[in-house]
Amino acid sequence: MKNLAGLMKQATQMQARMEEMQAKLEAMTIEGSAGAGMVTITMNGKGDMKAIRIDPKLADPAEMEMLQDLILAASADARKKLDTTASEEMKKVTGGLSLPGGMKFPF
Repeated sequence: MKNLAGLMKQATQMQARMEEMQAKLEAMTIEGSAGAGMVTITMNGKGDMKAIRIDPKLADPAEMEMLQDLILAASADARKKLDTTASEEMKKVTGGLSLPGGMKFPF
């Protein structure tokens, strides 16, 4: 029974660390950029886009297709950085243990 109690204590501690990590991720902001910084997107830790900065030179109507592509690329860059950061934080919390398939952060 001591092993079960110890296991339950560890699970409770891990849950608390995971909740702390989630709160930390949600408070984070991640920036992604494209076009040598001509388009920059800021996301929160949940992956919600919070800001877009566009170099005024790109506002030329003839360049709208490129601008749209750069916005998509900057968004993908920010999301990739967010996923990497979340994965690194998860490794810290779980001590390198893998989560079961389908469990991802942030929830």
